[in-house]
Order: sequence, then C-alpha cells, then structure tokens
Amino acid sequence: LITDLDQTRQVNVNASKLPMPIIIVGAGEADFKAMEFLDGDSGVLQSMTGEPAARDIVQFVPFRQFKNAPQEALSQMVPAEVPKQLVSYFINGSGGPC
Repeated sequence: LITDLDQTRQVNVNASKLPMPIIIVGAGEADFKAMEFLDGDSGVLQSMTGEPAARDIVQFVPFRQFKNAPQEALSQMVPAEVPKQLVSYFINGSGGPC
C-alpha cells in the first residue's frame, strides 16, 4: 500500500539513475492503479516537478493473474524486465529516458 504517491514517484525517478530494479508483486484484490502507474508501461514516469525517470526500472506483477497458472509462470514474469533494465543502465547510464 502506497501512502504517499508523490514521494514514491520521486524516489522511483531518483532510483532510475542507479543500476537497480524495483519489482512490485500485488497480492490480494486491492486496487493496484497506483502500482500500474509506477510501472510506467503507459509512458515515462515523472516526478511531481516533471523530472522524467532516466530509465524504466519498475516491474509490477499482480499476483491474482497467476493464481490459476502453473507455478513457473509467476517466477518467469516477476524478473522478466530485469535483464532489459540492467542493459539499459549500462548502455544509457543515468542519461535521458529510454
């Protein structure tokens, strides 16, 4: 549960300059719109001041989509974007959005 979306956005934008991923697994039936927003799949995540994330480092996976799937489906989906995120750090460094 995110209690301060603006602060979380800023933390994610700051972290996008570092060689790290953020993986969020949503458990339960809650509304995960904020997590989907942080994932940035619909556009470049920006801080409240308009600073864009240097790279997409957030992967959100809603667990409920996998409750009837084979066990390996979730374990494959959770780290799926990490290789791309790591490569983008070394190619682009802390440069502009990719």
